[in-house]
Amino acid sequence: MKTAPGRPPKKRASSDTADLRNTLFHEILQARKRVYAVGPPTPLEKLETALPGRIYLKREDLSPIHAYKWRGAFNRMSVLTGAQRKRGVVAASAGNHAQGVAIAARRLGTVAQIFMPRSTPEMKRRAVARIGGDSVEVVLTGDTYDVASREALKTARSDKKCFIHPYDDLVTMGGQGTLGDEIVMSGQGPFDTVYLQIGGGGMAAAVACWLKAYYPGIRVVGVEGVDQASMAAAFRAGKPVALDYVDVFCDGTAVSKAGKYTYPLCRELLDELITVTNDEVCAAIQLLWESRRCIPEPSGAMGLAGLLKQKNRLAGKRALAVVCGANMDFGQLAWIARHAGIGASRRRYLRFRIDERSGSLLELLEKQLEGYNIVEFQYGKTDETVAWPVIGIEAGPRDLDRLHRRLQQSALSWEDVTQQEDVDYRIIHYRSRLFHHPLFINLEFPERAGALHDFLVRIRGRANICYLNYSYTGERVGRALVGFEFETPAGRDRFRRRLPSIGLSFHEITPDAMERIL
Repeated sequence: MKTAPGRPPKKRASSDTADLRNTLFHEILQARKRVYAVGPPTPLEKLETALPGRIYLKREDLSPIHAYKWRGAFNRMSVLTGAQRKRGVVAASAGNHAQGVAIAARRLGTVAQIFMPRSTPEMKRRAVARIGGDSVEVVLTGDTYDVASREALKTARSDKKCFIHPYDDLVTMGGQGTLGDEIVMSGQGPFDTVYLQIGGGGMAAAVACWLKAYYPGIRVVGVEGVDQASMAAAFRAGKPVALDYVDVFCDGTAVSKAGKYTYPLCRELLDELITVTNDEVCAAIQLLWESRRCIPEPSGAMGLAGLLKQKNRLAGKRALAVVCGANMDFGQLAWIARHAGIGASRRRYLRFRIDERSGSLLELLEKQLEGYNIVEFQYGKTDETVAWPVIGIEAGPRDLDRLHRRLQQSALSWEDVTQQEDVDYRIIHYRSRLFHHPLFINLEFPERAGALHDFLVRIRGRANICYLNYSYTGERVGRALVGFEFETPAGRDRFRRRLPSIGLSFHEITPDAMERIL
């Protein structure tokens, strides 16, 4: 039987899978009696945007630990026997499951030893310690979840303690499925499509199981990261297989192998399996910030990223995505902000070939890029006759396509370098030995369309730019490091005296910085 790429094979469920599904449904039913000892139901909100269809969000980021994992951890630990609670439990997690185990240990009067990768963001480590208090011991080991999980399982066996699995346990999955019950009970349905992010597949399988029971016609789309697609690998292989490499940008879904329970359940319950890029996840985060003032962690926005990828299918339909977590290290925000425009097809980086002479950059702006919003400059002098500036441009997808067509019809030499590593890491190439009598300033200008162009007009004929480093930061002012060169030291001194007359704030860089540049 042939199937479309990424789609689970459609065949009659085996009796084993049917039994699993029935057991899971029963576990969700039982979990309704337990999980609300920790927290109330989370909101289901309509997303007010220009997207086609009616879009709803299940806000698990507003739960007691800002992620859905408390549901499964508490449900699993609430069925421990008295003897098991006395011995304590062992778990492994990259963050959110650890917080779920911590809150459960404290509420249930047991202790938990939680193994976490050394690379776990500090924010998540502190949250586990704060939530669990004396009920939790955090053990940092290895650099990946898989290493931490192996160590946790070894300890659980040797100490005869119960291992609380983050996803591949039907009782854990039963707790996670209660968010599906809340969707049904909200009265906002029925829904036509739901987008569920997949790490190990526990939440996706459980929510799909419940929603398909009450909305038989619902289409369930599983969403994985491009370099985290362990469930897709299992579908292709016909069994769970380990990925050789797992990208950890979406660390909450960074799982190398689907579970022995989650794989057959997802194979039966998912109607489609798609992947999203990190840039597309960043675009979903930006949409959530702009529409709801919500900043989820990357894995928390993966479901919405999948929805945005298929938005053209949603006209006239009711669609749902789960914002499954918001435990993100603050340091990720800068990377997310820079890549959101790329993920939404609103930002591109173009590299141009122009003459290395005074005024050539201004001519490029006036003749080819007039009216476009420039959000980044990366340029350093590398040749005496030819310059290769990289310019980041932000506009609507149609406007960017229109620019591409116009550039293709021009005689200008250029290339799209949006996905190039040196551009992504902002490596600005230059040869300082080519700078003639240089002067470097830190320039501030109003962050508005045309402001940098106006500055270039004012200095036309007075200096040649040999270095330009600017990136939009969302402030009222733009900040650029600008290097000028001159034919003579006297010309440099005249320019330095005239700089105050341009009406912009600036200061020369320190001698130490200048020495390092040169």
